[in-house]
Amino acid sequence: RRKLKADVQSAFPSLSGAELSHLIPNKEELNVVKIYLHKGDVVTAYVLSKNPIFFEMNKRLYPTVYTLWSCPDLLVAFTTWPVVLTKLAGGADLMLPGVVVPSSGLPELQQGDLCAINLVENRAPVAIGLVTMPTTDMLATGMKGKGVTILHTYLDLLWAFGEKTSPPVIPHMYHDPGGIRDQLEEEEEGEGEKKEEVTADADGIENVTAELDSLEKDTPDLHSLCLNVGTESEHTSSATVQVSDRETYDGEIVDLKEVTEDSEKHQDPENDHNTTKIIGTVQEQMDELLLQCFLHALKFKVKKADLPLLTSTFLKVHVYPCCPEGQQLDIKKSSYKKLSKFLQTMQQRQIIQVKELSKGVESITGVNWKHADLQSFKAPATATSEEMEKIDRGSDTPYQPPEIKSFYRVSSKLIPLFEHVDLKKDAVLSNTDVRSIITNYVKSNELIDDYNKNYVTINPTLCDCILEKSEYHNVTKLTWDDLFSRCLKSLQQCHEVTFPGQKPVVRKGQIKPIDIDVAQRASNKKVTIITNLEAFGLDPQILGNALQQKAQASVTISPIPGTKGKMALQVQGNQVNHVAKLLTEEYRITPKYIRGLEKAPKSGKKK
Repeated sequence: RRKLKADVQSAFPSLSGAELSHLIPNKEELNVVKIYLHKGDVVTAYVLSKNPIFFEMNKRLYPTVYTLWSCPDLLVAFTTWPVVLTKLAGGADLMLPGVVVPSSGLPELQQGDLCAINLVENRAPVAIGLVTMPTTDMLATGMKGKGVTILHTYLDLLWAFGEKTSPPVIPHMYHDPGGIRDQLEEEEEGEGEKKEEVTADADGIENVTAELDSLEKDTPDLHSLCLNVGTESEHTSSATVQVSDRETYDGEIVDLKEVTEDSEKHQDPENDHNTTKIIGTVQEQMDELLLQCFLHALKFKVKKADLPLLTSTFLKVHVYPCCPEGQQLDIKKSSYKKLSKFLQTMQQRQIIQVKELSKGVESITGVNWKHADLQSFKAPATATSEEMEKIDRGSDTPYQPPEIKSFYRVSSKLIPLFEHVDLKKDAVLSNTDVRSIITNYVKSNELIDDYNKNYVTINPTLCDCILEKSEYHNVTKLTWDDLFSRCLKSLQQCHEVTFPGQKPVVRKGQIKPIDIDVAQRASNKKVTIITNLEAFGLDPQILGNALQQKAQASVTISPIPGTKGKMALQVQGNQVNHVAKLLTEEYRITPKYIRGLEKAPKSGKKK
């Protein structure tokens, strides 16, 4: 709490002590939450009384809209139209044609400065972002192009993590932002004059919309937050608006007549009808996408060996990856709203069978592979034939363990010892080869001790290759075992891995074994963590599915921090016995390549 206060005071020096104490009181509960963005970036959020008040990203502190509603003057703000908020909440940046320029002029800001966004006739901020260019450049370009890169908005998932309250109504300190009030009064003077002005303004908003749609969104999506919660709940989907959603919103923004009449009258049956039509269109498109991903996952990813399959695992591991590139699956935007309701519908259509195997946890227990919808479904163009072959191959070809051999490479220090057999640096030798070459060298140079054949006399070459400097004048003889061990120690160790049907791969050092660890979690619960499966050609997902069936425990797969492409498989409870049996019996991995087998629970004790 002290560190947060100090960081906030440093980032926002305009805050008074009283305002800082109001934002971060001493006695209220303050929690720190780690949030993962859609792109994988990590954000730290500070939550006070269920509402996130600040978030930290790339070592910079930002206030949330909840904080700005308490301190609306904390950041310099730009003003925009209410209809633009829909675009901002959908993931777009603020374009300069959508900025309302007040009579006092734009605030003085530089590129990269943090600012807030508020709406006409309400000073309560609804978004924050970073300025893309100095204010002078904005005016020089004629207010065209991108003005603010949006980081967080009202209605995004960070806002939804709180109590989801609406912005308070705070009047602007100036009474005529950009002459809007005069414009509205002139519209009320006559119907004909009103139509002309609305038409003119509609053209302006069309330009705003055209620029918004032409911009490719490349923002650090705080609208696509995913909380790192290790439960079996449904996957928290991204709040980034789909392409189809953007198209429907485009129609809503361009039709300024409907927007203006709605803001003046608050009730418009025709506009309500259009809104209902828009929502219906979005739901239909999301329903179609959900069904496509569902059938794709069942036909090409789920195998009979995977059943029974937790519905939450099915969604995260199989359905979401089937979503075509450029689109994003959001069940909440479909007519089903929840995964369970959608699966019930699929069960009624006799495609799958869903049962509650344990209290509150549903699993897919059966799939009707001969159903007409599955038989007729064809993979979209984004799934290449090569991927389909890989999936089919993975389901039909049994796993075969790799052949692992240990070798030694000749180091520069030992080159004089191996020159007589024409071996150069980095030449690969087996343990047997090393012993044979050393033995022949000793015999050919007549270095065997005359009085005790268990000893070898050290000549200058052996002295330089295997003795330490402190031993040069002290050691004159070595036993055969000591000679061999010193030679092997001076060579560079490496190993060769050969998978069936593939070329051998040689790597430095010894092969790292599959590591099994048992960790303690909250409430004295234990989890089994398995890593380095990739080195032996094992798919963590396939192994996880098998463990889930054998141990009847939840399984999660997550990337290992600081590594590229390596995954950690985590199983609830101490499941070392199940893991060991699966690896040694079904996958035929030699026990010497498995570390942690001794951590299995003792017989008679609770697992």
